[in-house]
Amino acid sequence: MRSTVPSLRARAHGHSHGLIDPSIRRSRDGVRVVLVSLGLLGVTAAIQAAIYIATHSVALLADLIHNFGDALTAIPLGATFLLRSDRAERSAGIAVVLTIFASAITAGVFAILRIIHPLAPEHLLALGLAGAVGVIGNAIAARVRLGGGRRLQSPALLADGQHARSDAIVSVGVILSAIAVALGAPIVDPIIGLVITIMILRITWESWHTIRGHDHHHHTDGHGHH
Repeated sequence: MRSTVPSLRARAHGHSHGLIDPSIRRSRDGVRVVLVSLGLLGVTAAIQAAIYIATHSVALLADLIHNFGDALTAIPLGATFLLRSDRAERSAGIAVVLTIFASAITAGVFAILRIIHPLAPEHLLALGLAGAVGVIGNAIAARVRLGGGRRLQSPALLADGQHARSDAIVSVGVILSAIAVALGAPIVDPIIGLVITIMILRITWESWHTIRGHDHHHHTDGHGHH
């Protein structure tokens, strides 16, 4: 039987956004933490999607894509857990990164078009509510992940918890957008949408590096030598 211990040990080092840490993989508790936080983000994205259809806010669209992309990180977890395969996890991880990248580009295009052809979002109270839902959903997901990360001593879960915390701040942008439009500055909405898009692209870039770095780990001895 081939031992995978060195690659697992190597994997435990560093930031692993969007990839599953071995301490999570070996633990039912870890899987439950991830699934609960993803359920929360899935519900958050679904509520935001319903409100987006009513308001047509680009800031909300970008935030919703972001939360949906976060929920998709369940796929690599499921693949690894079911198939017990590093390769399945890596392939699924790449698929998630590419999906988030494509959706970020879509949000960016919408934002730029809206800057060129301004259209004020409607139902501003609902828009503000969607931002609040994003803040609350991400804040709870962050608590679940950070609690699980401490319990399991998992750097990956802690990193994802920190990320959900910063996502809660991103959702504040949607509330600011509703306020700005109410005050008569509808141009702020697509500008916030564009800022959120840039943040999503940065996260995509970090995730891509994580996956690439994880590839290179197989060629090191697990002690962090480059």
